[in-house]
Amino acid sequence: MKALDKYLQNARINKAKQFINSGDTVLDIGSVDGVMFNSWKGLISKGIGIDPTLKQKVETDLYTLYPGYFPQDLPKGEQFNAITLLAVLEHIPTQQQNQLALDCFHFLKPKGKLIITVPSPQVDQILEILLKLKLIEGMSLEEHYGYKPSDTETIFSAPQFKLFYKEKFQLGLNNLFVFERL
Repeated sequence: MKALDKYLQNARINKAKQFINSGDTVLDIGSVDGVMFNSWKGLISKGIGIDPTLKQKVETDLYTLYPGYFPQDLPKGEQFNAITLLAVLEHIPTQQQNQLALDCFHFLKPKGKLIITVPSPQVDQILEILLKLKLIEGMSLEEHYGYKPSDTETIFSAPQFKLFYKEKFQLGLNNLFVFERL
């Protein structure tokens, strides 16, 4: 991962962190290598991550990472205080997004927070230029399909969720949505 990739990743992690309470349990969908959990050491009590790019299960005292896809490759029956989808939703095919919302609902405790970041549509053009200049790595741009941040509120709506907070950041190029499970 290049320096700019890390900067962008850390910006998303720091935005999400302000909605995590001390002692929370957190499910990170698209966890990569657990970098978020490492940066939240001392804040959260436990983390579970899932990512299709992982080759094998990773276990530490703070978190466990599973290779595969949400929810089918996770242990069943667990609920969390928070679920994070940081720069993930724009990779989920449209026809799978409503099921994703239902699955998140089932994995969240009542009043739990669903924390989502999605880039604005113009980011794909910027990322393509940065990729050509070799300032970033791939970021799975081939999976982007022009996701509209405004769709997020429709996907994660009542009766399962209510919008708790939203904000644009990084000069409007990124969007943060925080939903509460009803």
